[in-house]
Formats: sequence, C-alpha cells, structure tokens
Amino acid sequence: MARRTLAARFNRVQPALAFAAARLDEDVPLAALSARARLSPFHLHRMFAAVAGETPKQFTLRLRLSRAAALLLGGDDSVLNVALSCGFLSHETFTRAFRRRFGMTPRAYRARGFAVDAGVGEAATHAAIVKRIAPCVGLFHVRPDGAPQRSDMSYSIVKKDLAPQPVLVVRRRIKRSEIAATIGTVLPLVFEYAQQHGIALSGHPFARYSDVGPGLMTIEPGMRVAGPVKPASVSGDAARKMSATEGGVVEDTLPGGPAATTIHAGLYESLSEAYAALESWMESQGLQSAGAPWESYITDPGEVPDPKDWRTEVCWPVR
Repeated sequence: MARRTLAARFNRVQPALAFAAARLDEDVPLAALSARARLSPFHLHRMFAAVAGETPKQFTLRLRLSRAAALLLGGDDSVLNVALSCGFLSHETFTRAFRRRFGMTPRAYRARGFAVDAGVGEAATHAAIVKRIAPCVGLFHVRPDGAPQRSDMSYSIVKKDLAPQPVLVVRRRIKRSEIAATIGTVLPLVFEYAQQHGIALSGHPFARYSDVGPGLMTIEPGMRVAGPVKPASVSGDAARKMSATEGGVVEDTLPGGPAATTIHAGLYESLSEAYAALESWMESQGLQSAGAPWESYITDPGEVPDPKDWRTEVCWPVR
C-alpha cells in the first residue's frame, strides 16, 4: 500500500518537477506548479516533499546551485552573470546560498577548479549531466502507480569491448526489497559528493550488484567520473554536513574488457528478465561471468513520465 501511495504521488507531482526544472532562471510561484499538477498549492507542497524529499523551494534552490557550480567550472562568464542565469536576483544572494551549500564562495570554487584537470569536452559533458541528472537523481527505481506489469519484450544481446571506467560508489549490504530505496538514497549522496569536491561526471548513473546471495546482496549505486580523483578540500558548514552524510563514497572502476549487454525497456521491477536473458545467452555462447553485472539508467523518470519509455542498459562482463 505504501509503495502504491508513493507511486501515485509521483505520478501527480512529475509534471511540476519537470516544469520547475525547466525554468530555473524564472521565479516560478507555487501556484504555477500546483496548476501543472492539478492540485491545490497546499496539497502540491505536501506531496512534492513526500516524493522529492524536499520542498519545491528547496528543490529549485538545489538545482540552481548545481547548475551554477557546473557553469563556474566549465565556463568563463562572470560570477554575476552565472548568478543571474541561474535565477538569483543579486550577487550577494547567490554568494550566501552558494557558500552554505559548497563551503566556499563561487569565486573560490572556480579558482579551485576540477579535482582532475578537465578539457573543454569533459567540462561540457559534466555540465550536461548535472543539468539532466540533478532533478531526478533520487527517483531512479521508482515504481509508478498501478498493478505490476510483465515485460514480454525480447532482448537483443550485443557483445561489447568496454573501456575501464572510473566511478564513485557507495556499497550497501541489503535485502532485495530494499533495492529501490537504497538507490534512491545513495545516488543523490554520490552526486552531491562529486559536486562538492569538483569531480567531473561523465555518464549515466548506475547500480552494480557485486555479491548476490539467497537473502542479502551487496549493491553499489554510483556515478561515472572523468578520471581517477583525489577529492579537493571542502571547508565550513558544507564540510561538517558532508562528514555526517558522505556515507562511504569511494573511488572504484567498472572493469574493461568483453561484456554481454542489452537494453531493457520499461519498469525497473522487471529488470530481472534482462539479467535472465543475458545469462541464457552467455550459456548458449559458452561464455562465463567475469565479474559483477551492472545496470545504467539511460532514461530519467523525472523527464519521461511514461514507464514504457524508460530505458536501462544492463552489462555483464564475460570471458
């Protein structure tokens, strides 16, 4: 019942989430968001907080600051122009909000730069990922309202040669029933860690299943990054906040080499069918597992409301 209630709330709030995320340079009143969701301002405010874990005002401020941080690292506009383009009315208001979140002024954040030197292309990729991922980073593995749907799709399996990929992950030992909640909690944590430390993001968020037992499993939700990282220092209130919330973010690598891959279309809860298809294909080809599989979230549920249009790539290293 609780899952269906949360899912129903997500279905109602998603238009307001998308509307707010697309208008960060505007002052969007609560009445406008509630109109998009066809709810009263009071009910929209309460439902929004239940789904997103933050109020509409907090959501908008977080996205504005995330976008501003990416622009400071990857562009040469003045701090004032960055502030104005992200919806702040003055340099002073922007600086106070930025310092509270990142523990330093916008100017100091820009001067510190990326934790590892990033070229123009990497900086642009980072900015694009921040813009796309920030609104829905806690919504992956959400289950929409309604009865469970069975996926009858056929899977096209492709063997790829993957390059090693540096990542940031958090490891959790959990029950199967906790997968969705764990991913929804951990990915925002990793995303904030990368931004706080000036680590360039480079691809889709993912979750790797490194040890699966009959009762418990080890899951590693994470984010792809541009290179091996040595996190830059963070000070002030942001440092104290992060020391309490980082929750074991560590540097790791998705392995390179041959892997069986496929694309799953639809609900996250039927992803097991994609893994089963990969296992069957590997057996038919005489291939053995060479490591833990992972799933990459190509489609953002915050942007694409219809579950049938969600896409998840599943990769399984083989030998």
